[in-house]
Amino acid sequence: MKEFEFTSESVSEGHPDKVADQISDAILDAYLEKDSDSKVAIETMIAKNLIVLAGEISSSAEVDYRGTINNVLNCVGYTNGYNGFNSENYELITSITKQSEDIAESINVDEEKLGAGDQGIMFGYAVKETNSLMPLPISIAHNLLIKLAEVRKSGRYDFLLPDAKSQVTVKYIDGKPVSISKIIISTQHTEFVHRKKLREILLDEVITDTVPSDLTYSPDDCVINPSERFVNGGPLADVGLTGRKIIVDTYGGSCPHGGGAFSGKDASKVDRSGAYMARYIAKNIVAAGISEKCTVQLAYVIGKPEPISVFLDFHGTGKINEENLLRIIPEIFDLTPNGIIKQFGLYKPIFRKTAAYGHFGRNENEFLWERTDKVEALSNLLK
Repeated sequence: MKEFEFTSESVSEGHPDKVADQISDAILDAYLEKDSDSKVAIETMIAKNLIVLAGEISSSAEVDYRGTINNVLNCVGYTNGYNGFNSENYELITSITKQSEDIAESINVDEEKLGAGDQGIMFGYAVKETNSLMPLPISIAHNLLIKLAEVRKSGRYDFLLPDAKSQVTVKYIDGKPVSISKIIISTQHTEFVHRKKLREILLDEVITDTVPSDLTYSPDDCVINPSERFVNGGPLADVGLTGRKIIVDTYGGSCPHGGGAFSGKDASKVDRSGAYMARYIAKNIVAAGISEKCTVQLAYVIGKPEPISVFLDFHGTGKINEENLLRIIPEIFDLTPNGIIKQFGLYKPIFRKTAAYGHFGRNENEFLWERTDKVEALSNLLK
């Protein structure tokens, strides 16, 4: 039997990079709410008491940047001014221009067709390891921090602060997950909290409630705050940048990544919309029973509606040949930017919710790329 271990990490909504992602997507949503045809590519940097917004935006709408940022900071939990940082105590610098005319002309092919907003490659992935068809390590890593945020926001423990990380190592035998080898959680806390108390809370109220009951793990293999002290955190301790957690956003390293970030980009940018479609294809293929594991690659070139290539890999688990399925993929899935935007409702202000705890594998009403409504059409192939 072949044995191996695989590790994935996640970061909380209070991590500086994720604060930046959420600000960028909140601004995108604010524009889309007023003008669904807005073209937005916004980047955020947050460092100590400085927030910088930079990018290109073409829209008929006007957005209150400071109000939008404050709403994000307050929702995350940067409200009490610990260590001198809160939603009332920062300098805001903006450097925002209109979208390049060259890009605008190339992507607006005609009223019915929208060309890709840039060239790029995107990957989608699905695997029969969880109900969501996500890899188990990244799924547990996200869920640990979602639960930790829930415990923190309950108000029962005022020493828990927003910045946190998790890391989960899963043991596999013959490609199947069998146990958890290591769980690591680092959470920011106030100055006066006993390390033993912190460990007890995270073991009892976060880890025990999150790890699936059919997976074995030892409390001895659960490491809480390995650095022992994590008082200085958030933007005061580390610079946050939009798009710096692309592996956390996707599949935790279980499949390739095209390199393009998601947050702050409207759906004409195929870095985002193409990646959502690639996940949709992969998930429906696995849900249909065609394979137990599937990687999809889409490649686009600026100004062209159709992808220049589509790639499938069933990793030796397919019931049919990849080449046979590739021939009919365009008949089942609309791979043009316009088609993707309409099918998933990506002209709506739904993006801020994607900017923490991953873009995939979550049961959110707005995440239409997680549906498995193409299973019947794909299942017919097996007949």
